[in-house]
Amino acid sequence: MSPTPGIDAPDRRGRTGLDRHGRDLTGNPRVRVRDVDVLSCDWYVLRRTTFDFQHSDGSWSTQQRETYDRGDGATVLLYDPVGRTVLLTRQFRFPAYVNGHPDGMLVEAAAGLLDGDAPGEAVRREAAEETGHAIGEVRPVFEVYMSPGSVTERLHFFAAPYEPGAGRGGGGVAAEGEDISVLELPFAEALAMVRDGRIADAKTIMLLQWAALDGPFAPSAGEPSPGREPVPAREPAAVRGPERAREPAPARDPAAREPGPARESVGRVGGVGGAHDAYVAKVNAAVAAGRADLVAELAACYARETG
Repeated sequence: MSPTPGIDAPDRRGRTGLDRHGRDLTGNPRVRVRDVDVLSCDWYVLRRTTFDFQHSDGSWSTQQRETYDRGDGATVLLYDPVGRTVLLTRQFRFPAYVNGHPDGMLVEAAAGLLDGDAPGEAVRREAAEETGHAIGEVRPVFEVYMSPGSVTERLHFFAAPYEPGAGRGGGGVAAEGEDISVLELPFAEALAMVRDGRIADAKTIMLLQWAALDGPFAPSAGEPSPGREPVPAREPAAVRGPERAREPAPARDPAAREPGPARESVGRVGGVGGAHDAYVAKVNAAVAAGRADLVAELAACYARETG
């Protein structure tokens, strides 16, 4: 029998033993892995795992699941707390295009795979490549399994301030087929884009909602949550890829950087008392109900009423 790429012969990425992954799991005594088959390892890895599962009534059944392993990733929301803007990207995503998105051009937070780097390093690399901004200290937000029914990826979420006008290069890596535009948006406009569907990327929606509820644009913006220490700044990776045209951002008048009626956004206000308590109660209820649209609307209304 001839050698099988990815198992007993190197695949196109030089990997072997891909059928051993997951066989030694011991964390859940109700799961006993029987076999792992590699269905594809062209670039990422598609496996079919056979395992025994013990149900809550004590009975056992044999099941199979396919898992798609593309590695773990990291994403970052870049924000300007003074100008009250966020820096996002737009790029073509074929899977979204083939599944009903009008043109496949998604607005997203900068993100990419770890590719062997620590999450903080990877997210600085991706921010530089995609937006041209070299960021230092990044704030961990949360770690999430984005599609746990089939995809193994764990995504590390971060946030970091950026300096307006300091971007150099960006646009992605041309050798990898990337062609990325950079969008600087008022935070209130980004929330509106979530409500009307112009932003349809899950990681970006999650970061924007975090920024409105518990981050730099929260009604009572505070310090990082207990136990969440900032990732120390490191020398950012060199920006790769050609200079790309940016979509023009609104003129930034230094004298008009403080929020006002013409700059509607979720304000950094220290609201206390009945109005703030009522707002928090409504937001918590909306989050519990899974109403992302209502969360964003509540944040915007609170800013108008208290700003």
